[in-house]
Amino acid sequence: MKKRLLEGLITPIMTPFNRDENQSINYEETKHLVDYVIENGVDGIFVLGSNGEFTVVNKKEKIEFTKKVIEFVDERVPVYAGPGCCSTYETVQTAREMEKLGVSALSVISPYFVKLTDSELYEHFKTVAESVNVPVILYNIPRMTGNPISKEVFRKLATVKNIAGIKDSSRDLDNLKNYIEVAKAHDLKVLVGSDGIIMEGYKMGASGAIAGMSNVIPKVMANLFKALYEGNDEAASKYQEEVNYIRAVNKKATMPVVLKRSLELGQIAQVGPARKPAKESSPELDEEIKAMLKHYEILK
Repeated sequence: MKKRLLEGLITPIMTPFNRDENQSINYEETKHLVDYVIENGVDGIFVLGSNGEFTVVNKKEKIEFTKKVIEFVDERVPVYAGPGCCSTYETVQTAREMEKLGVSALSVISPYFVKLTDSELYEHFKTVAESVNVPVILYNIPRMTGNPISKEVFRKLATVKNIAGIKDSSRDLDNLKNYIEVAKAHDLKVLVGSDGIIMEGYKMGASGAIAGMSNVIPKVMANLFKALYEGNDEAASKYQEEVNYIRAVNKKATMPVVLKRSLELGQIAQVGPARKPAKESSPELDEEIKAMLKHYEILK
């Protein structure tokens, strides 16, 4: 791999859909999107994350989509994949199939809907990690799962085979700091999962970010990381601030409606709509998206 694992800017890539009855996956546009983000400087691609709509993609589609993205990437950057399952059994089975496809690492989200104890969370992640031979990144996004990964659970998991780090989408800097403290003690990595605090997270010791906005503005975000690597705080602050415009517009519809429509209106990739029950962008929102795209000079 030309890019280092678990470092830098990782794009949680959209899952493009056709506008047909079944909203089938559009692989031609998937390739366009893969090429776009890689050519604009991202360090990795993560399939089937939150922005990749893993909750509305069935297992067969997950495996086929992961396989195709690995082919399209063609070893230019690492490919991460998320099984996105609730049960330990299904997570293990999906993780093993993804490993066979050749993923560089797996991102394993906390089970969701049912509230779990710390002991149950620990056993879940331990079982999944020990069932494969590729690095495993824990994925903490408590506002969506209802099951936060505590500092103590992360510390206990830090010595488990194949666990390589954690992605934190809690938006809580104190929580991120706690993870980084554990990670440094065990030579693990921490990835920021909130686009608005990438600079702060990097300064605290995070190794990179899984950043949804990089689907649309990869160059801006690649420049942010370049400035961070070079220790150019003034430039980094400027680029971090630049991310706020798209973040503000992104909050005006169900995830990932705005990002998908941005890719279409910006003529980057015809990724189609988010899968139902999410609704398509309104004409009024389209105008806001176009204004945002003009700001980034994606639209003239």
